[in-house]
Amino acid sequence: MAEEQVATIEQTDIDQINDGIDEASEAVTKYLTFFVNSEIYGSDVDRIKEIIEYSSVTRVPLTPKYLRGVINLRGNVVPVVDLAVRLGKEANKVGKRTCIIIVEMKSDDDVVEIGFVVDEVDEVMDLAEDKIAMAPQFGTDIRPDFISGMGKLFDRFVVLLQLEEVLSISELTELVDLESDK
Repeated sequence: MAEEQVATIEQTDIDQINDGIDEASEAVTKYLTFFVNSEIYGSDVDRIKEIIEYSSVTRVPLTPKYLRGVINLRGNVVPVVDLAVRLGKEANKVGKRTCIIIVEMKSDDDVVEIGFVVDEVDEVMDLAEDKIAMAPQFGTDIRPDFISGMGKLFDRFVVLLQLEEVLSISELTELVDLESDK
């Protein structure tokens, strides 16, 4: 009888440990970090489809400066946004480590691929919920609605971008329409 109780207690302990592991793994999110104008940003990896080497981007006439152009990605026309310009910063020159990050964005009932240019991809990091601070409502040099939070990474912060806002298909379309009306 005592042996059965020990076995039950041990199994219960194992179940509780496993439950704790499951809860902890749910509270951790993976973020891809990247540099734009020497500042570090991050995005939830669930949004990212792929990272490609920067190649020729075809400029489209009468589009805003933040829209660098389009690329041919396996037969699909994919618009490419210059993230630095979209964030209100100056565009950087293309370097050896410049990449295009391809994401899938929802537009009404469709899923649209869109790319954005970064100076360099850094790493994929795990951030627990308790390591993410609220986005500041003022004092930033980018729009507050573009920031989902501030990731605490050792002695520095990573600006976590809200890609649904930064790359909002409806907003980008409206801005393109405004530019073409000028």
